[in-house]
Amino acid sequence: MIDINNLEVSYEGQPVLQGCSLRLAPGQVHGLVGLNGAGKTTLLNAMVGIVKPQQGEVLYHGQKLQHRQVGYLEASNYFYRHITGHEYLRLFPNTSAGFDTDTWQQLLYLPLSHLIETYSTGMKKKLALLAVLKLDRGIVVLDEPFNGLDLEASQLLKSIVLKLRERQKTVIITSHIFESLTSLCDQIHYLENGRIAESLAKSGFRDFEDRLFSIIRKRHEELMLKVL
Repeated sequence: MIDINNLEVSYEGQPVLQGCSLRLAPGQVHGLVGLNGAGKTTLLNAMVGIVKPQQGEVLYHGQKLQHRQVGYLEASNYFYRHITGHEYLRLFPNTSAGFDTDTWQQLLYLPLSHLIETYSTGMKKKLALLAVLKLDRGIVVLDEPFNGLDLEASQLLKSIVLKLRERQKTVIITSHIFESLTSLCDQIHYLENGRIAESLAKSGFRDFEDRLFSIIRKRHEELMLKVL
């Protein structure tokens, strides 16, 4: 069980997370949604230790969550210049006895012998994902993993996430494409104003989607009346 307890994070005095608490059941796929600025990436960064919260804690089975227990695919990935895909992957320890780079290369259509600076946006995203999978951590955090992926790669990613769940991994995933979450997640958690406002099981996804899109439409209509 992952317990996020009363996290508070501020940047330059501006609160982003305000007493954020959430319990995540293990071996499930959890979606995290919220409007822009809700604090989704900040919450993920605080979970994995990139951001130090001013208050609160994240526990995994009752103990403080350690960075080495998490595989984290960030929304934007950094790559060293003048190295190949193979060289990048060698930076990550292989903790999975069954990890087969050659098969993954064929599956993801990655030219691992080429310099990463020649990769497309989608290729870079797949390479970063492959590095996370190589770590074989019990918790896998994917921040906007569908960004930059084409249709085939998006479907492959969905299959990978479902396989991770079969292996009892706990997956936490954010996406601006709401349909990608409803097809994958066991639960979806709605972050609003720095707190988890609502957690929903599959039976509540459709109603929540309608309510969320209604809020978005109303906001847009009010603003467009001022400019159009």
